Amino acid sequence: MKNLKNSGIEWLGEIPEHWEVVKIKYFANLYNGDSIKDSDKGKYCIADNDTIPYIATKDIDIIFNSINYYNGMFIKRTDANFKKAYKECILLCIEGANAGKKIAILNQEVCFVNKLCCVKNKSTELNSKFLFYFFQGIFFQNIFFSNIKGLIGGVTPEQIGNFLFLLPPLKEQEQIANFLDEKCEKIQNFIEKKEKLLSLLQEQKQALINETISKGLDKNVKLKNSGIEWLGEIPEHWEVRKLKILFSFGNGLNITKADFISFGIPCISYGEIHSKYPCRLDLSVHKLPFVSETYLNDKPQSLLSKGDFVFADTSEDIEGSGNFTCIQSNIPLFAGYHTIILRPKTQIYSLYFSFLFDSIFVRNQIREKVWGVKVFSITKSILKEVQCFIPPLKEQEQIANFLDEKCEKIDSLITKIKKQIELIKEYKTTLINEAVCGRMNL
Repeated sequence: MKNLKNSGIEWLGEIPEHWEVVKIKYFANLYNGDSIKDSDKGKYCIADNDTIPYIATKDIDIIFNSINYYNGMFIKRTDANFKKAYKECILLCIEGANAGKKIAILNQEVCFVNKLCCVKNKSTELNSKFLFYFFQGIFFQNIFFSNIKGLIGGVTPEQIGNFLFLLPPLKEQEQIANFLDEKCEKIQNFIEKKEKLLSLLQEQKQALINETISKGLDKNVKLKNSGIEWLGEIPEHWEVRKLKILFSFGNGLNITKADFISFGIPCISYGEIHSKYPCRLDLSVHKLPFVSETYLNDKPQSLLSKGDFVFADTSEDIEGSGNFTCIQSNIPLFAGYHTIILRPKTQIYSLYFSFLFDSIFVRNQIREKVWGVKVFSITKSILKEVQCFIPPLKEQEQIANFLDEKCEKIDSLITKIKKQIELIKEYKTTLINEAVCGRMNL
């Protein structure tokens, strides 16, 4: 067991007596990258021997000793206008929601955006890989970023440089780094296998929905040409209708987050549709923010009923275009900001339409029409023209119940695997923190 001493830092407690507590800036140079200006757009070029990658935040993964870049952006190696980071330098995101979470140690020379900070080792007493793991530890992640005000606007290299970190003797740093390399590689391999299994299950679920929602349950049913090139044949007794025939359309409340209160009427906005409650919303189970009851008088047209659908009218990516939820309970609630309401004009089985709206047939129609660059906009006009295939009401119910049972089993497996991934990531964080804080005997 190691002899311990008081670190002198309240949140850190005791550390090995031969370790030091030092500021990062004494052992590393820290600097931002450069953002591409409009005048520099022409400096993007195709990769060759004279170019190096230009790294954005989205290109960084917390994967064992690797950095991946997929955007095809490259800068001439000789361009003096762009600061560079080199092999064994650390890139750390210092702005926005990914601050502190996106981090990589480089295996080659790169240029990088100003939302990333390069931490370049300048001391023979510091092992870069040890510092890389320290940045992933709980103390840096929780203490540093929780104490920084105005995090949305980002932190500075100077603030990181003034953070205290633990410095063991160099040989011990190397032992810790090698130990974590081995353990983290095994953990990452486990995660990658589980993520591949997740992808297969999600593909299986989507294929099941697509096949059943377009052909029904009767494998011997007679088919007819749907009259729609991308759809092909459908059961001969089904109909094809546009959504504007089946639904009336409305808008959610024109509010912001500032309008939410502690008690009142629940409200579903586009954020919850994208991240929390896609496809179905049941207020007997799910929780939402509240708005004032005065909207019952002022905006009754935005009040939702069981069986109504609510679409998010914006998405940050094309894949999220067409995300929606279906109201499953009779508890009063409002559609909130950036939402479009679809109310059935005729009797339908809403669960069938939940699967239909989640199928590739409806999704692709929406994705082909949305417009935008950083934000993709979905309008009522786009949704109104979406074509759907409609079985008789009884068959809608049979298809929906069949898919509900099958998809519930797949979702149960997906939930179990996600939990396994979550637990192993928590274990990895704990393992790293124990090692870089001297709480393990290696």
